[in-house]
Amino acid sequence: MPPSPDDILHRVFGFSGFRPGQEEIAQAVIDGRNVLAIMPTGGGKSLCYQLPALCRDGLTVVISPLIALMRDQVRALQEAGVAAAALTSGNSSEENDAIFSALDEGRLKLLYIAPERLAASATTALLRRSGCALIAVDEAHCVSQWGHDFRPDYLRIGALRRALGVPLAAFTATADGATRDEIAARLFEDATPVTFLRGFDRPNIRLAFAVKNSPRRQILTFAEARRGQSGIVYCATRARTESLARALDEAGFAVRAYHGGMEDWERRKVEDMFQRDEGLVVCATVAFGMGVDKPDVRWVLHADLPKSVEAYYQEIGRAGRDGLPAETLTLYGPDDIRLRRAQIDESPAPLERREADHARLNTLLGLAETAHCRRRMLLAYFGEVSEPCGNCDMCAAPARLFNATEPVRKALSAMLRTGEWFGTGHLIDILTGNATDKVRARGHDQLPTFSVGRDLPRAGWQAVFRQMMGRDLVRPDPERHGALRMTEAARPILRGEEEVHLREDTVANAPARAEPRALVADEDAPLLAALKAHRRQLAETARVPPYVIFNDRSLIEMAERRPRKLDDFARINGVGATKLERYGTSFLEVITNAPVDRPNPARRKLSGTQAAPLYDRLLAAEQRLARGPCGTLKPMSLSAAQRARIAAQRPSDTAMLARLVGERAAERFGDAFLEVLNSDPEAEGSPPASLAPDRP
Repeated sequence: MPPSPDDILHRVFGFSGFRPGQEEIAQAVIDGRNVLAIMPTGGGKSLCYQLPALCRDGLTVVISPLIALMRDQVRALQEAGVAAAALTSGNSSEENDAIFSALDEGRLKLLYIAPERLAASATTALLRRSGCALIAVDEAHCVSQWGHDFRPDYLRIGALRRALGVPLAAFTATADGATRDEIAARLFEDATPVTFLRGFDRPNIRLAFAVKNSPRRQILTFAEARRGQSGIVYCATRARTESLARALDEAGFAVRAYHGGMEDWERRKVEDMFQRDEGLVVCATVAFGMGVDKPDVRWVLHADLPKSVEAYYQEIGRAGRDGLPAETLTLYGPDDIRLRRAQIDESPAPLERREADHARLNTLLGLAETAHCRRRMLLAYFGEVSEPCGNCDMCAAPARLFNATEPVRKALSAMLRTGEWFGTGHLIDILTGNATDKVRARGHDQLPTFSVGRDLPRAGWQAVFRQMMGRDLVRPDPERHGALRMTEAARPILRGEEEVHLREDTVANAPARAEPRALVADEDAPLLAALKAHRRQLAETARVPPYVIFNDRSLIEMAERRPRKLDDFARINGVGATKLERYGTSFLEVITNAPVDRPNPARRKLSGTQAAPLYDRLLAAEQRLARGPCGTLKPMSLSAAQRARIAAQRPSDTAMLARLVGERAAERFGDAFLEVLNSDPEAEGSPPASLAPDRP
């Protein structure tokens, strides 16, 4: 009989229950249905194909886009006692030989491969020969030819599914309606998948935007308040990653730059450092993308405006994947808007695609300039309705609006009277009456709009123009070297048919930031620090990232609950059977600051299960009757394995007990053992758990 999903969840992964949405998706995959699942980053997508792989017969092949991502998941699975491997271009010939041998012998349950491997005709034959029974596709949005992460080899996955004749489960966190339709068409073709849309909300992530105002100072101030925490600074250009990395390095941060212009070995080195080091900051372009599977990234800062809502959502989603509090800040200014508009206009994409990209950018700019709850607006873009979140800067300090109809009309008039040939700086000079040489040379000091805007300071006009660009009332024209031109949306305002209200506060410095929330109470902080130090020592010895040993959520639970024995430790979230065996005693010694007795191996396997207290009570009854009820008979005892089998199988009568331990032992201990077994298990206070063998 195959193991149950609940058993695998508890025994292998160490979780007491599924996250919202996981169980239904995992069961559909176990049942062999074609599945398309859209789940938020950090929502536990990988479990939805890893767990079914252990419940189903045969090999599960996982197609994943980046080597770092594959290696990270394989390390975590192996640490949990799962037979998993990855065939990558970075493998040595010895590693590949070991994987091929394991495939030939049927020892692997999960095999990770890159989509590029599908170009080799031998791959299909290898997977068929290895008994592939399920295909899982991670980051399925990469199949979208108009997406921001398009991978051409993802287009081969549909043909692989047909060739092997097996079900396919596709997962992504970034897919609007059009992208979902494209994924279904390209991966499943005529086999319509059952689709799960499990929400986009990441309530643990704090959202914030700020107008650029001495951006380097803003970045250093934000990072300083989070010193010692892992963070990512996303930049629009390679040069900016390097300059900001130098600035952070000079300020005493552990920091590295990362971009596509680096050699492969340099990027791999930074990826490995980021996975292993707990306080490293990486200044990166979007090249540092899907390979980020580190659960304890505590903050993400955009030094420049992302290119779309989808890109923004995916990039901030790399923070707080462990569900603990995380923070984001996105800096933006008029130069960002001009850059993003120019990138769209200069794209070789068809006109309708460029217009769609402008609309996406408009949504992001609306999110940046909104005066209301940011999360509510972000989720609405993905089709979700929500209440104000209380965990964004607008909820914490709502912005004030002012009627900007008159200033906007003045700005539009200045643009039109100068032929839409000038940028923001020149237009502000005209509006504020600054008669520069350029203004006088063109006769613009004689225009009716000259000096009509003296009621606003220069910074105020910069905010007006920026918000006009954000609302797509004006756009930079690439054919006129970035000069502003009016859009159709602005005409009703110019004619006095509509009003426009803009934010009053965005010319000020970045809004006051709440201090980072402490992960534990003050009294638990020293123990958490000790547990992290012990984890790091183990991770360095094993040459794995620290969170592969235990993630921060598990350590926090240890610090708060302070288990005293293995049975209590086994109930910590994230402690499965393999990790309990490997690490339970050493972590308990840190918690208790004293040596911990290691029970017999058979008893250790029962730790944290309903059978554990039964084992102890059976042992007590056995010791009491070792010389019989009279105390004068020849000593008799059971082996630890026999005792564990009785606790696990709970025989209901003497005959069943005799089959486990023999007639003589059943005669001596039978009545006492049955009395223990028939007592109320709930009285022991242990959660129920099945006791399948260690090997899935």
